[in-house]
Amino acid sequence: MAYRLAGGCHCGNIRADVVLSRPPSDFVPRACDCDFCCKHGAAYVSDPEGELTLRLREPGAVRRYAQGSGTADMLLCGRCGVMVAGLLCEGGRNFAAINVRIIDGESPFGASRSASPKLLPVEDKVDRWKRLWFADVRIVEDGA
Repeated sequence: MAYRLAGGCHCGNIRADVVLSRPPSDFVPRACDCDFCCKHGAAYVSDPEGELTLRLREPGAVRRYAQGSGTADMLLCGRCGVMVAGLLCEGGRNFAAINVRIIDGESPFGASRSASPKLLPVEDKVDRWKRLWFADVRIVEDGA
């Protein structure tokens, strides 16, 4: 059974269509303890067996910030400032973890727990992300 969720940034420039392979309550959001994520209040969820489509209404207003090791980009709306996802582009594939704070309505996820990816070597981070994050993430430019 698939569990569908939707969300996006405050102004609607970046929308996320999320399909989880298990009930949302089975997921424990990871609250990264790096300075960037702490300042954004971000906690992430991902499902390597699920699906994620990011819809960009105005692609020119989407910002990518290469945080920490510079390996993954943080995807932010340049209009309203909301941090939507972490994104790794490798080998022609997009991997991503979604910020649970952007999900519409009350959060269906459990309480978040702290994660410290900044302590891992870059190769270990990338291996971990490719194992845990949504794989083959679709990025669609919907236009204004």
